Amino acid sequence: MTPSPGPIWVLSGSPGAGKTSVSQALLARSALGLHLPIDDLRELVVSGLAHPSLDHPPEAVRQFALARTAAAHHARLYAEAGFTVAVDDVLWPADLAPMSAHWAGLDVHPVRLLTTLEVAHHRNRTRTNKTYDTARLAPLIDGLYPQMPPELYAEAGWAVVDSSHLTLDDTVDALLTLEWPQ
Repeated sequence: MTPSPGPIWVLSGSPGAGKTSVSQALLARSALGLHLPIDDLRELVVSGLAHPSLDHPPEAVRQFALARTAAAHHARLYAEAGFTVAVDDVLWPADLAPMSAHWAGLDVHPVRLLTTLEVAHHRNRTRTNKTYDTARLAPLIDGLYPQMPPELYAEAGWAVVDSSHLTLDDTVDALLTLEWPQ
């Protein structure tokens, strides 16, 4: 018996918005769940990894595009096998289209996780899921925050969830109660 396809959640937000934590907590509520953090795919590069920066160097842009395409292929494969999939990255609404091209006929839920700037910095300072000093992300948080207005995402059809004052479980509950067009 072929399983019904699972949904693909796409979680975006600045560093410190909670994308990884929310993805993992969301998937823990599914019988089958696959987390595809773009950062982890990018860190598979052994030599020549181009790090993100606010000036968007061409090689970093290329490597992000490759990682997103790889994630899109993996997401489709697993969703079609009945997994709930969560892809997390710092995405702008226009970044979704190249990925969605691989997801025709699947149930895709794009969500912009929003926090206050103060909460993003606090979460960044206290996180333990990175293998590097997260202080280097502070300038990215400051620079990206004004570039990612929630209205931009809402106008493009993304759900916007402000988790600034929500627990992790409350944030997942908020995601699971969102209504999506059929």
